[in-house]
Amino acid sequence: MDQSDLKAAPAWQLSERAIKLTSSAIREILKVTERPEVISFAGGLPAPASFPVEEMRAAADRILRDNPTGALQYSATEGYLPLREWVAERYSVGGAKIRASQVLITTGSQQALDLLGKVLVSPDSPVLVETPTYLGALQSFSLYEPRYVQVPTDEHGLVPDGLTPELTTGARLLYAIPNFQNPTGRRLPLERREALARFAQGAPFPVIEDDPYGALDYAGQPLPTLLSMAPEHIVHLGSFSKVLAPGLRVGYIIAPEELHFKLVQAKQATDLHTPSFTQRIVHEVVKDGFLDTHIPKVRALYRDQCEAMLDALARNMPEGVSWNRPEGGMFVWVSLPDGIDTMKLLDAAVAQNVAFVPGAPFFASEPQHNKLRLSFVTVPPAKIEEGVAKLAKLIRAHL
Repeated sequence: MDQSDLKAAPAWQLSERAIKLTSSAIREILKVTERPEVISFAGGLPAPASFPVEEMRAAADRILRDNPTGALQYSATEGYLPLREWVAERYSVGGAKIRASQVLITTGSQQALDLLGKVLVSPDSPVLVETPTYLGALQSFSLYEPRYVQVPTDEHGLVPDGLTPELTTGARLLYAIPNFQNPTGRRLPLERREALARFAQGAPFPVIEDDPYGALDYAGQPLPTLLSMAPEHIVHLGSFSKVLAPGLRVGYIIAPEELHFKLVQAKQATDLHTPSFTQRIVHEVVKDGFLDTHIPKVRALYRDQCEAMLDALARNMPEGVSWNRPEGGMFVWVSLPDGIDTMKLLDAAVAQNVAFVPGAPFFASEPQHNKLRLSFVTVPPAKIEEGVAKLAKLIRAHL
């Protein structure tokens, strides 16, 4: 069809909510990085080498052989019961007893954020977030028009002593990523976890513990979850995207039952249920302890990739550039000298076939324009060196 044959789109009236929608900065950058010549440190994508393809294939074959009707039919909004029971058992540690009735299977943890926004956030209600915080959470909550309040943080993460009554009065939720935070890679120390759990026990709103990266500590020495410390006061978000495969789109919310009920109602109105087939594939793969042998392999892969990134930064970056040394996860957070705008730097980098994510979109307010996030898990070590060298040369040119 010739372009001239297309009619102009009708001048339909959009909702105010739709008019305010914005695209994810990361998703827009990823469109550029689809070019094979681009060395991309942009997307927080798991390494394809970590996908257990054969186990997935075998699981799908068994499901379609033994119970194809159940896998291909509509199912309960709450999710596949054996998978919910598996999640509940896995998180029943440290004195916490999690029930399957607290577990809601979601279509990725991104949907979990949307459901929490629907259920908890009203226009202009305060929502407490870290500084900086996960861009996808800001994008999701913003649909419900909150008033963001940034809580104090430092190089170790959220500072519980900063959660004063003046800061938290009227808040609907506190959103935190204790493990290898996106974008900074920070991990909240044990004593701060304990302090935050105590705060949650007295707070008139839930503390949201978003934990997609907790299993990816390079030394295999995880810290206890907030959920294990205050199970009736923490809403825990988890996902199989980083430990199995993101294309399955299977995540979960663990919440007190009164909130769980409202989340189920919100999900019913959203998509009825997460796909039955992918839920059953996940359960079939994990039910007999597969993750106990699989996750250490992923940790080792990411540890080596991280070391390649840190070594390349140390060899190439000019004076005045600093970065963290993550103990796990997928990200390095880089600070450039004041006056360098990483959004403008990105244009120059893409022209040199290198991509990263500028830091400013990760701030709910008062963005810091001299920050950037590097993801290292999908780039081979030789390409990491090449890409970091190009980026360092560009930064020198902007000093």
